[in-house]
Amino acid sequence: LLKIMWINVLLSGDNAVVIAMACLGLPRRQRLWGMILGAGVAVILRIIFTVVIARLMLLPYLKIVGGLALFYIAAKLLVPEDEDENEVEAVEHLWRAVRIVAVADIVMSLDNVIAIAAAAQGNFALILIGLAISIPLIVAGAALIMALLERFPILVWAGAALLGWIVGEVIMTDPVIQGLLEPKLGEEGFHYMVLFAALVGAILVLLVGGFWRRSKQASIKAKVSAAE
Repeated sequence: LLKIMWINVLLSGDNAVVIAMACLGLPRRQRLWGMILGAGVAVILRIIFTVVIARLMLLPYLKIVGGLALFYIAAKLLVPEDEDENEVEAVEHLWRAVRIVAVADIVMSLDNVIAIAAAAQGNFALILIGLAISIPLIVAGAALIMALLERFPILVWAGAALLGWIVGEVIMTDPVIQGLLEPKLGEEGFHYMVLFAALVGAILVLLVGGFWRRSKQASIKAKVSAAE
């Protein structure tokens, strides 16, 4: 049980970053709920993954689709939200943050699932209890990261770059791409190709997210000027 909890916490650093970045734009009163729901969704998805969905990620092209979805999420996290929102919009933002965490977790969880399943040795009850107990630890990690993001806004860009790095890794390890390139490049050559793709993914997220951010900021300024 302790082994499952430890593995999940160790391998959930990326998820804590996503949860923190997704909840950073929420009103302060909703951030705790955002982190709790985000961590809860991540753990529930991990349980489903462990039982059923891990096999699906071995299907051709699925990692490519997942990687593109994660790319969109990473770039979107750099875009500021409109500040003037009513209660309904605030609730919608909360659930949007939870959806972001859910999609990112689906894309990023395969390695975590394999490690957890190996540690549990087929004992589903152990998986369930271990993952459930680890929710508060993930929430605590997300809260710490969020505090750092608030104090040092530049870290938001670092978090987006990290997700972009993961995008490159996820897409390159799709069975179709890996099956095509690894026999030609060899194991070591393919490893360097994955690192290169990860670097390209990080740079592209920053470029696309930065352009999107500037466009959104210009739109918000225009809206404020029109209101005045």
